Amino acid sequence: MPEKVNLKAYFDRIGFAGSIAPTVATLELLHALHPATIPFENLDALMGKQVALDQQSIERKLLAERRGGYCFEHNLLFMRVLAELDYGVRPLLARVIWPHAEDTGASEPSHMLLLVEVNGQNYIADVGFGSLTLTTPLRLRAEADQSTPHQNFRLMGGDPEWTMEVQLGDQWRPLYAFTTANVDEAQLAAVNARMSSDPASPFTGNLLASLSPSGRRLTLRDARFTVRSLDGDKQRTEIATIEEMRAILTNEFGLVLPANEALDAALLALLPEPPPAEAEPEPAAEPQPTPES
Repeated sequence: MPEKVNLKAYFDRIGFAGSIAPTVATLELLHALHPATIPFENLDALMGKQVALDQQSIERKLLAERRGGYCFEHNLLFMRVLAELDYGVRPLLARVIWPHAEDTGASEPSHMLLLVEVNGQNYIADVGFGSLTLTTPLRLRAEADQSTPHQNFRLMGGDPEWTMEVQLGDQWRPLYAFTTANVDEAQLAAVNARMSSDPASPFTGNLLASLSPSGRRLTLRDARFTVRSLDGDKQRTEIATIEEMRAILTNEFGLVLPANEALDAALLALLPEPPPAEAEPEPAAEPQPTPES
């Protein structure tokens, strides 16, 4: 049985007010608001905590506790909201290529996105790809440049594998590859368990947080905080203390940090080593008296 969705809590969290008719316009507005207000973050996996995907756990974390999450949490919440609004929607799995464009042969899926049907037209929705997440759905059609409120994107291939690409400057960069094959809950649970607990997962050893408000992309990777504007301007801050780290997570990303002793330990491990203290100079020896002649 589908899990009941608290639409009011979700709409309040993202600041949505308007028609809930299952139209392209509604989908576009929801898709813009979600990654602008609910951060991508992996604090649970970083603290060694298994990520839960049931609706109650996701709503408690992302809506009530005003936390964020990673792709499975974001896109499952979005999928269940869309289904409640009578969209045709189902999950897909993808092989991540970004940022290693040469590593196109990776075989293990590690990312979840959505296939949404509106009036007979298929769209790709993805509110959980971190610093390069979509901020509007894309039509599922090949080799067509599609603008979003942030970057331009396009879908390549499709026979049967599609590749999502983003335009950065004058270059197109591949982000991930996927097919539209059906995915069941057991598959999602298995990939989620691996990504949230495997020591080789990027989410268990690195801090990743991002937010995509209008006109900007905010990214935190370990101890480096970056704000990028759409005109290419970039401001970067190197974080030196846990107080600075907590302040950025709270003030810039709007997170209510969990009261968990493991959090400070995990954050401290990501900070740069303090420079070694300079050795105190040895005191000069007292002059020794000489015998009188």
